Amino acid sequence: MGKAELAAKVRKGSRVSRAEALDLWNLFDFTELASLAQEVRFRQNPEREVTYLIDRNINYTNVCNSDCSFCAFYRHSPKDPEAYVLSRDTIASKVREALELGASRILLQGGHNDDLPYSFYTNLIQWLSSEFPLQLNAFSPSEIHQMTLVSQKSSLEVLTDLKAAGLYGLPGGGAEILDDEVRKRISPKKIPAGRWLEVMGEAQSLGLVTTATMVIGFGETLEHRIAHLERLRDLQDRSLAAGKPGFNLFISWTHQFNERTSLGRSRHAAKYGAGAVEYLKNVAWSRIVLDNIKHHQSSWPTCGAHVAEIGLHAGCDDIGSTMMEENVVSQAGAPTASKWFMSPEELELHIRQAGFEPVLRDSNFNVVLRANDHGRSEEARPDGIASNG
Repeated sequence: MGKAELAAKVRKGSRVSRAEALDLWNLFDFTELASLAQEVRFRQNPEREVTYLIDRNINYTNVCNSDCSFCAFYRHSPKDPEAYVLSRDTIASKVREALELGASRILLQGGHNDDLPYSFYTNLIQWLSSEFPLQLNAFSPSEIHQMTLVSQKSSLEVLTDLKAAGLYGLPGGGAEILDDEVRKRISPKKIPAGRWLEVMGEAQSLGLVTTATMVIGFGETLEHRIAHLERLRDLQDRSLAAGKPGFNLFISWTHQFNERTSLGRSRHAAKYGAGAVEYLKNVAWSRIVLDNIKHHQSSWPTCGAHVAEIGLHAGCDDIGSTMMEENVVSQAGAPTASKWFMSPEELELHIRQAGFEPVLRDSNFNVVLRANDHGRSEEARPDGIASNG
């Protein structure tokens, strides 16, 4: 299929095949692909609005048995002087700070800590859900798998228990690239692609809010990336056909690495990573290929807020969240090492600078407030939150 015919197919709203998706990448430059993706975005989300979320990211432990080659956050042994498990007092303090900022969600994630019993997770969710008026989006498919190992329960049973305790959603962390050829090279101890998808499908069957993610820059090929997108699209098809909401958001970002990660110390390190243009082209490409996921996010933590503004012209209708703290990619060299939160005012300013109207949402894309409704200042507050805990 020629370039003009392929563009017409996208504009018509027809699904592209794997071969056509590869042609989209190879035949179209970034600006052309971004323009097509923006047409898809406005077909699915007609308003000139961009959403954002006030939340806090809390990493309850940094102890992890996965030894991923791209991670500088984890400590393998619980006896490591820098290893930790947050106390309830510390978690409560962080949650209260989030509530003071107007948060509607807590994102709770950590490592695969063999010292933590199953009751730690269920009790933690039950306590948080009973104490604080927030949506709890917690863990990831690989963390759910860790819980199956310590509980001898199935992942569906684990998810059912957590939902009963108050879990609202399962974030899409740990996907990286959903192709086992890549996963065996960068994270051989982590669950394979099929298991990630299986756990996500179970979460969706229970009605939990789920998001899909992708990390580029591991030296993967375009074929690896399209395999990832196809697997997400196929699961989304199955969930929607079963009457479930499926993924409500797709988020991608770039692999961050420095000398603290084994990939960063590798003699092949120069071939890793992805620049801003490649990231933005991948964002646009994903919007076109993932035609059944309504919302796509332009992420600021790894490429910066100004690149995120451009992403809003490459098919994205969401700019992410305040985060309030970021402990994982920052340790691998991401910009969040020096700025690990974004105030609501700053997010609104970046949205307006990109030419859109800000809308505050919750994790299920319910509108909390439109900026014009509550008179938030258009001027970014320079100091952000008072404390990051």
